[in-house]
Amino acid sequence: MATKRRWWGLAVLTLPVLLVSMDVSVLFLAMPKLTEDLGPSPTQALWILDSYSFVIAGLLITMGALGDRLGRRRLLIGGATVFGLGSLVAAFASTPLMLIAARALMGFGGATLLPSSLAIISTMFASTAERGRAIGVWTAAFSGGAAVGPIVGGLLLHQFWWGSVFLINVPVVVALWFAAPLLPRDEQSAVDTPFDLLGVGLSVGGILGVVYAVKHVALEGVDPTSVVVGILGLALLGAFARHCARSDHPLVDLRLLRNPRFAVAITTTLAAMMSLAATTYLVNQYLQSVTDRDPLSAALLGVPMAATVCAFSLGSAGIVARIGVRRAFIGALLVCAAGMALLQWTGVHDGLWAFLVGSAVAGVGYGTAFSLVSVVAVGSVPPERAGEATGISETSFELGQALGLALLGSLAGVVFTRRFADVSPGFRGTLQEAVDAAGSNGGLVETAKHAYMGGIHVALGAAAVVLVAMAVLTAVVLPRESG
Repeated sequence: MATKRRWWGLAVLTLPVLLVSMDVSVLFLAMPKLTEDLGPSPTQALWILDSYSFVIAGLLITMGALGDRLGRRRLLIGGATVFGLGSLVAAFASTPLMLIAARALMGFGGATLLPSSLAIISTMFASTAERGRAIGVWTAAFSGGAAVGPIVGGLLLHQFWWGSVFLINVPVVVALWFAAPLLPRDEQSAVDTPFDLLGVGLSVGGILGVVYAVKHVALEGVDPTSVVVGILGLALLGAFARHCARSDHPLVDLRLLRNPRFAVAITTTLAAMMSLAATTYLVNQYLQSVTDRDPLSAALLGVPMAATVCAFSLGSAGIVARIGVRRAFIGALLVCAAGMALLQWTGVHDGLWAFLVGSAVAGVGYGTAFSLVSVVAVGSVPPERAGEATGISETSFELGQALGLALLGSLAGVVFTRRFADVSPGFRGTLQEAVDAAGSNGGLVETAKHAYMGGIHVALGAAAVVLVAMAVLTAVVLPRESG
């Protein structure tokens, strides 16, 4: 492809990335109005939020491998169409079950978009330097979409009904159809081996089981359901690993994980995404429930972090050129940890500066780390296997998000309830429940908010420890680079 055409094609590839990332965050703001209109039960409300991410997490590896066989552009356009249809159904859903089904359909389409778009970049940009810059743009679009989602959602919900947050996906899908000729045509697949249907079943069942169990523990605590489903999920993943090791034509070539750079990229994704997901969730609770800001104001305060993520995603190629992949990985993780440390200075009535500076500093590390992960995932395999590698990489993003919300989110909740129980014996609930129970007792409300901040500080401190440990592991595992 001509140079200018390649970069126009990259602009096209940012459209599906924006779709997927915006849709993750935009629904949080719509839930109150949606709940008032459709009246879902607590369980249905959970599935409205989670059915999308469950389906994406379960199908990313499968769709990445499928794109290597059927053609990335073909799968991208087909998946975008399914995503658009699901968005239309979701926008005009009249029952909770109809909305859950529509969200699952959107997840099915969304699972094709991330691995297909990232794998197409490996075809469009053969040069390592150009590919690094292109992946930086892709990562900036992903993080920018997640940041812009709440702002766009807040503006739409101010003027229109809750379904408008889904309807905005449709014109983006239409634009992608018309711009598709700018992408490289699908060539004859170099992968002509049988498709591993058994591997698909084992991977989907295992991933969904583990993600469901982790989310269930975060919401309900440990109970027989979470234990049984979690054990079953782990057993299926173990069977999947054995199958891939023994099969002549596995869905995933486990030899990829023997590559130290690829293995570090996957574990870095898990650690960084755990801390980012927990941070995003907890600081939004801090801004809205502790400092009593409205959703749009809270979203606007997240702009500094989004800006640094975008800027350093775009600049990661230059960072690698100067200091190398190993030092860039280590530095990105340590900078993320420094941001988590700065967030320890946030308080109920002060410390907004710590939030703004700490989140912006963390954004520097996240933007660099996530671009590096994508560069390594694409660059570790031949072009015809890029979809498979990116499927593994993107799945680790989803698993990291689920683990962060479950483990670190639960840690914050446990610390909060224990500290608040000192003044309200037997209390087990959320901050909002504590505030409601306090009624007009201003002192008790203050105590509840300070206890909640204590939980946030402990969780973010734990996230910093995990990031530092991952930086040490990276220093040990990755070989030093010459020069």
